[in-house]
Amino acid sequence: MIYADNAATTRLSPAALAAMTPYLTEAYGNPSSLYTFAGEAKAALEGARGTVARCLNAKAEEIFFTSGGTESDNWALRGVAEALGKRGRHILLSAIEHHAVLHTGQWLKKQGFEVELLPVDDQGTVTPEALKKALRPDTVLVSVMLANNEIGTIQPIEELAAIAHEGGAIFHTDAVQAVGHIPVDVQALGVDLLSLSAHKFHGPRGVGALYVKKGAPLLPLIHGGGQERGRRSGTENVAGAVGMAAALQEQLETLEADMARLTALRDKLIGEVLRLPCSRLTGHPTRRLPSIASFTFEAIEGESILLQLDARGICASSGSACSSTSLEPSHVLLAIGLPHPIAHGSVRLSFGEDITEEDVDTVAKSLAEVVNDLRMMSPVWDAAAGKPIW
Repeated sequence: MIYADNAATTRLSPAALAAMTPYLTEAYGNPSSLYTFAGEAKAALEGARGTVARCLNAKAEEIFFTSGGTESDNWALRGVAEALGKRGRHILLSAIEHHAVLHTGQWLKKQGFEVELLPVDDQGTVTPEALKKALRPDTVLVSVMLANNEIGTIQPIEELAAIAHEGGAIFHTDAVQAVGHIPVDVQALGVDLLSLSAHKFHGPRGVGALYVKKGAPLLPLIHGGGQERGRRSGTENVAGAVGMAAALQEQLETLEADMARLTALRDKLIGEVLRLPCSRLTGHPTRRLPSIASFTFEAIEGESILLQLDARGICASSGSACSSTSLEPSHVLLAIGLPHPIAHGSVRLSFGEDITEEDVDTVAKSLAEVVNDLRMMSPVWDAAAGKPIW
């Protein structure tokens, strides 16, 4: 099997599993308890917090553990909106955000907030000009993801955050797809809040974090026992936090070399796939995640491609794993201007660090054969006589 869907989830690293095991089997105390046995769990939790903070160039007290990226995104948007709702009720989100952000925005609209979507260009980039045009005196929050989970485009977050701050708005970035795959420095980015999730970089599922810059206005999302310094209640997932910290630290130790190698393999794949007629790379050609290559193929359905690849032992995706059961085309592809028929023919390939050049050759060859076979059966392709309809 060739696993080419690492943007959906990654395997748990041996280092993360080894770090977690004692806190699942031996040192299983509740870190909020006062007795000595619980102290070991408490120390491990705070050690993990410090490790994650160092990896992001943050302070330990600015890291709050959550159940994953979805909770972190929900908390960031709702927490800021509710904290600043009396000052202003205008919120800006990019049109290509993950549904964890977009659906939270829809919920906020029902609460009386005005939520506006920032447009992107045909490569999936939110331009500084678009943000400047959309900002208003009553804008309290701007949320733009660091790197898109479907097309891989990396946003100019430093510039966008500076513009938002000039307008008096808080800036949040969903960095779930970026952390562990490209350098992420919260100080350099200049963001107020940043979401991450462990299972995207070989950590365990069900744990993530929200970076909250000291002084940033944020009300709690989950109420209860007052854990996480009173800002995120619920018994802490000690093993999950420890596993996340171990995975992130390990990932960053070889990040530079991994980025260079994956970029070369990604570009090799792109060159091979674009030899196919009426195929298109989606996203920015160079300012993109090293591990993601996404394409559209005219006159065939992405789901059919995925099923045929699966039969050949290749795991891929047609977009976000969170919406893979939807029959609607990706909102990301529609936002970059693709018409519905083209957007339906999308495939995303996302590699892990263990991918080989031989694997890439196999994927490219298999994808070409699948696309050609499906087009031979496609009345749309036959009617177009192989000529682009877009």
